[in-house]
Amino acid sequence: MDRQPDVDPQETREWLDAIDGVIDHEGPDRAHFLIEQLIDKSRRRGAYVPFSANTAYINTIPADRQPKMPGDQGIEEKIRNYARWNAMAMVVRANKHTNVGGHIASYASAATLYDVGFNHFWHAPSADHGGDLVMIQGHSSPGVYARAFMLGRFTEEQMDNFRQEVDGKGISSYPHPWLMPEFWQFPTVSMGLGPLMAIYQARFMKYLQDRGLARTEGRKVWCFCGDGEMDEPESMGAIGMAGREMLDNLIFVVNCNLQRLDGPVRGNGKIIQELESDFRGAGWNVIKVIWGTQWDTLLARDKKGILMRRMMECVDGEYQTFKSKNGAYVREYFFNTPELKELVADWTDDEIWHLNRGGLDPFKVYAGYHAAANHKGQPTVILAKTIKGYGMGEAGEAQNITHQQKKMSVDSIRAMRDRFQIPVP
Repeated sequence: MDRQPDVDPQETREWLDAIDGVIDHEGPDRAHFLIEQLIDKSRRRGAYVPFSANTAYINTIPADRQPKMPGDQGIEEKIRNYARWNAMAMVVRANKHTNVGGHIASYASAATLYDVGFNHFWHAPSADHGGDLVMIQGHSSPGVYARAFMLGRFTEEQMDNFRQEVDGKGISSYPHPWLMPEFWQFPTVSMGLGPLMAIYQARFMKYLQDRGLARTEGRKVWCFCGDGEMDEPESMGAIGMAGREMLDNLIFVVNCNLQRLDGPVRGNGKIIQELESDFRGAGWNVIKVIWGTQWDTLLARDKKGILMRRMMECVDGEYQTFKSKNGAYVREYFFNTPELKELVADWTDDEIWHLNRGGLDPFKVYAGYHAAANHKGQPTVILAKTIKGYGMGEAGEAQNITHQQKKMSVDSIRAMRDRFQIPVP
């Protein structure tokens, strides 16, 4: 946000009131058109107005424009929590007497992203629909196995033989149709393969449709990626082609949990802002899902924009630290000025601690997916902010070591059981 001194506050207020009036009476599209006209006029008159591909560090879709989310959220939350638990239990049990590895923290951060897709957006093949294509981020495969187990597609023996697919009695480490042809469609590991394949799959489907060789209208290609994975050259190498070809049948969901395999993705930067500018510059529609519902009240109360400025100035390393501490720490170091502290003066430390991330909030995720699924003329990327190791508590939540966690102590397992209300002794 521009911090130049305001030499004429009254004039500024008049301009801002005018924009408010346009939005209220003619809509945001008209406001955007007028602003672009002003920028163009200013440049032609010789004013220096540098281009920025970034927007504020808030959700693209404001609370008052969210679509109503269908379904029974109580049941969906219970299913989501059971999947989290089974994914963790599968990895922990497989490593109890072996060191076969596996990943707990990735799906822990991404569970809501997958759950909303499974429940509300992804079509299976049918008589009148060829089915959507979903490329699963490899390190999240335990969660997909956990959901399949609840649906009766796997036995307990197969779950216990995770990463030990001997004689067909186990399940593979990562998605691969050669290893599990009845289950997986696409091999998305090594990292970076999923994004590249998704782009060319979406392009090929458009090719078939345009030449009357197949009916692919209504079908989407969804690709799930990690924010660290986007540093792989294959992940970003073809996004320009997707923009040029206007592949509106393509949706990327980038799980921005701020951590890669061995530490922060951008400890002293902001990966969401970086990816936003990269994708927007390549011609993509960008949807940011950063803050959960609990933030809506504070943002509505923030009349001077001080909260948005603070959100922007904090770097990813700080956001990671906040979620590895507690509510008192967040009050002291995030709400770090008298004005910010006043915003949460009537909030308890526990309420501050439960200010959630957008990628962990099903209502915000649904709003992002709904907008992406209905967007025309461009591919869409959803940048969803989450917490790596969400629910693991002291065993790894938001900690740098969490990606390598394969085992959990009894106390940590019990804490996770209680947190997600899992009915086991």
